[in-house]
Amino acid sequence: MTHHPPTNTSCEISLLLRIPKPHVLLPVAQFFITRLNNFVAEFHPRSLPPMLRANYARELFSWMLLPLMLGALEGGTMAIIVKKMFAGADGVGSAELDFAVAAVSAAPNVANLTSFIWVALAHGRQKVKFISILQIVTCGCVAMVAFIPLNFAGLIALTLLIFVSRAAWTGVITVRTAVWRNNYPRANRALIAGKMAMVQAVMLALTGLLIGEAMDFAPGSFRYLYPILALAGIAGNSIYRKVRLRGQRRLQRAEHDGRASGEGRLDPRRLWVLLREDRYYARFMWWLSVFGMGNLMLGPPQVIVLNDQFHTSYLQGILATTVIPLLVMPLAIPAFSRLITRMHVVEFRSIHGWTFVLSAAAMWLATLFHSLELMYFSSVLLGLGFAGGSLAWNLGHHDFAPAHRDSDYMSLHVTLNGIRGALAPFLAVALYYPMAKAGWGAWFFFVCFVVNLIGLLGFMSMKRDIPARIAHET
Repeated sequence: MTHHPPTNTSCEISLLLRIPKPHVLLPVAQFFITRLNNFVAEFHPRSLPPMLRANYARELFSWMLLPLMLGALEGGTMAIIVKKMFAGADGVGSAELDFAVAAVSAAPNVANLTSFIWVALAHGRQKVKFISILQIVTCGCVAMVAFIPLNFAGLIALTLLIFVSRAAWTGVITVRTAVWRNNYPRANRALIAGKMAMVQAVMLALTGLLIGEAMDFAPGSFRYLYPILALAGIAGNSIYRKVRLRGQRRLQRAEHDGRASGEGRLDPRRLWVLLREDRYYARFMWWLSVFGMGNLMLGPPQVIVLNDQFHTSYLQGILATTVIPLLVMPLAIPAFSRLITRMHVVEFRSIHGWTFVLSAAAMWLATLFHSLELMYFSSVLLGLGFAGGSLAWNLGHHDFAPAHRDSDYMSLHVTLNGIRGALAPFLAVALYYPMAKAGWGAWFFFVCFVVNLIGLLGFMSMKRDIPARIAHET
């Protein structure tokens, strides 16, 4: 066989393509494969002490499925759906629709006002079984969304369904902290909570992408999609029911003994008593409320701006409000997890709080200069904030609370968040509406930036008074 030398043309093509040699590609591929393997290995139960592995594995797999259901009710996703799906619907005006967006955005936080009820109802009961029942209630609410009519009555019904489901999920979050407190020692708790949050964030983001694509393809697809997502939640619940609470009998005895002294009663006044008893925690709650007010005011006007100013599709809107922040979270959680393990939550908040401050500033500039790219960048910063916030939310009160009063401290934290969450979205729309009509809508986000900055400075002022009383648990 005759072999011909390569032509000039073939040589020129090879130079233009500049295809890397196999010996160059192989180390690069090995590097990324090794990094991926190490990342996945960090989630394996063998990465934890033997006594923690069984419960961790059950929780990990359940939190791969439950967020598929929960993602259907995610505040940013539902706000976009409500804003676009009910636009022009029978009996729904623009003002009613914008305040419905505020209500949907407020629902997760307003539902937090029920936390003291769940603490009282769960007092002395089996925690895992109690959580499981509330998960099933939430799944039922998700399935019922499929039957909502697209008119004013349907808008009201959907809003009520969201409130009921978020109230049930508040019970899950509030009582779950007692499960984590008893099942995982402090040295491992932040790491485990971070892994759970990472898994949940990824699954919520995937759900947001799925819903956005489906609604853009066929606006009526929610009638089939939501029941399927509810079934995924039921599957996750069937795994979660197998979690075992360590020291359950000891905890129940302690709670029954506490009931005799007034603990566990359905009495919200006990939360204010706790504020008087622990002044440093009360101070922390005050600055967290100021800081949180600025964050919670951002959501509804962001949805309104995305629809009315940027004219985004379902997917584009959900990307900004839900998917991008949630995809950023798993990348940032490991670093924040290591940080919060080494310091008191007050010091952690004084560092982590800059993420929310900068996010509000980016959102202001995005609206001012009509830049969707800047809006997406603000979502990246928001994801960094959510990453650290998810850890501080679930673990921060442990730096204040005695073990037997863990649920009380968490309940107070969640309830106060519910109060500001009930006010902030409606206040935001009430402020944004006249500012936007006067041509000053972008400056609403500057107000949020200032409020956030004041709250951050409050955390920084508390650092020098951090009490040396973190419980060293085993």
